[in-house]
Amino acid sequence: VATYNIHKGFSQFNRRMMVHELRERLRELAPDIAFLQEVQGLHLKHAGRLDDWPAQPQHEFLAAAHWDSSAYGRNVLYDHGHHGNAILSRYPILHSHNQDVTHLRFERRGLLHCMIDISGWDSPLHCVCVHLSLLGLSRRRQMDELAAYLDATLPARAPLIIAGDFNDWNNRAGQRLVERLGVHEAFSGMVGQPARSFPSNLPMLRLDRIYIRG
Repeated sequence: VATYNIHKGFSQFNRRMMVHELRERLRELAPDIAFLQEVQGLHLKHAGRLDDWPAQPQHEFLAAAHWDSSAYGRNVLYDHGHHGNAILSRYPILHSHNQDVTHLRFERRGLLHCMIDISGWDSPLHCVCVHLSLLGLSRRRQMDELAAYLDATLPARAPLIIAGDFNDWNNRAGQRLVERLGVHEAFSGMVGQPARSFPSNLPMLRLDRIYIRG
C-alpha cells in the first residue's frame, strides 16, 4: 500500500510538469493499492499549453496497464478543470463514494471511499483516501466526520485502510481515529510515531498516514 500527494503532476512550486516521472515511480513502488491526493481530473489550460500533457485524467493515465481499477473523487472545481483524490487498485473496485467534508469555503476537501474485492477474502476491503485541512480545527472536524461516516457505513470489524495527506504537523491526529475506529497507524508500531514524509527530497515532517484495521 502506498499514499502519495502528487501535487497535480508538478514538481515543488510548480516548476515543471513531472506526471510521467510520477507514473514511473509508482510503477517502481508497485503497490497493490495506491492512495493519491491532488490528482488532476481535468485542466484545459495545461492540455492546451503542454505538448506532453496526458489526454486522460491523471488517475487513468497513472493506472494504465498496471492497476486494473481506479476511482476518482472530484473535490475542487474551477472554470478550466478540477482535481481531487484517487485510488488505484490491482483488485476490482466494487463501489466508490466521495464524501464532502468541506468546512472552509476556500479549501474544498473530500473523503474517497472504495470497496475493493480481494481474492480469497470473506468480505470486501474498505479503503478511504483523505486529504485533510491545513488548519487544526478543520482537521479535527474532518476526522470526526470521517469516523461518523465509517461508523454509520461499515460493519464494526470490516477490514479498513485509511491513507493520505493528513497535514498533521503536530502529530495529534492519530488518537482520535484509534479511539473511534479501532485502527492503528502502520509506521507507529515500528518506530513509535508516523514516518517522516515531507518534503519528499529531505523528509522532516510527519504529514502522511496509513491507518489499518483487520
